[in-house]
Amino acid sequence: MDNVIGLEIIEVVEQAAIASARWMGKGEKNTADQVAVEAMRKRMNQIHMRGRIVIGEGERDEAPMLYIGEEVGICTQENASNVCDPEQLVEIDIAVDPCEGTNLVAYGQNGSMAVLAISEKGGLFAAPDFYMKKLAAPAVAKNHVDIRKSATENLKILSDCLNRSVEEMVVVVMDRPRHKDLINEIRSAGARVRLISDGDVSAAISCAFAGTNIHALMGIGAAPEGVISAAAMRCLGGHFQGQLIYDPEQVGTGLIGESKEGNLERLRSMGINDPDRVYNAEELASGETVLFAACGITPGTLMEGVRFFHGGARTQSLVISSQSKTARFVDTIHMFDNPKSLQLH
Repeated sequence: MDNVIGLEIIEVVEQAAIASARWMGKGEKNTADQVAVEAMRKRMNQIHMRGRIVIGEGERDEAPMLYIGEEVGICTQENASNVCDPEQLVEIDIAVDPCEGTNLVAYGQNGSMAVLAISEKGGLFAAPDFYMKKLAAPAVAKNHVDIRKSATENLKILSDCLNRSVEEMVVVVMDRPRHKDLINEIRSAGARVRLISDGDVSAAISCAFAGTNIHALMGIGAAPEGVISAAAMRCLGGHFQGQLIYDPEQVGTGLIGESKEGNLERLRSMGINDPDRVYNAEELASGETVLFAACGITPGTLMEGVRFFHGGARTQSLVISSQSKTARFVDTIHMFDNPKSLQLH
């Protein structure tokens, strides 16, 4: 799978990023998301694969584009019988977030990107559209820090693993009222806090790369993005744990479902009988082969955003493979019109 569609999934996120970046700073977050979805689907439907969206823009009735369960790939085209033989194509599960950080794009802020993760059929956890408590940390701290421990305990463990003082560490937390106590605890322990408004996938992945000055991600974010983060961290060998949050009072706002009981019933209907289970990266992305790809829409810690010039654009992407054990940064020039106008600005 790595050899067959590795390059093509880079083009999938690149096209989504370019489409969304055209709406950067225009205050239209829904449009920035919509065009990214459309571009991502169009490119995926050109790939010789039998793809199924396991994490997408929502349930089919609520999200007409890239909905959970949607089939993508070359065989979805009208003339499919002329261009493909379904029995000869690999079946893969796909988790997508065409525009991670729609508000960041809409208001011209850093950190938005187009992301996806793929694995063979059954290789990605089909997370419900709930929230998830998350803990990400560098590879050296894997299986040492634990989401069930307090932030203070984990910072001490992380300090020992990294051989640096707590005061030298930076923890990323989403800027939400629900994190008030967590933020205070991290600061009281001596670490520094970097608050982000959106986009915790980038923050989680940054923990696995030296030199980013991000040493941990803590707090509650969206569960689907947790699976995408786990896929990348599994490939990178970093630490990632997630625990589903099903109590609306614990989140405060935005949780699907009006009651804790109703959410528990929904989890049971999805085959999740232990709602408090703590999942690690290998459980959330359990496939034999896992691929992750991302392309910066606006500038971020790991990648530059899309930069337009007359006749084209320049993108920076990241593709991570569990099979080849590589993390590749890809710098691409896209020529829209006349190649003679190519400029490397």
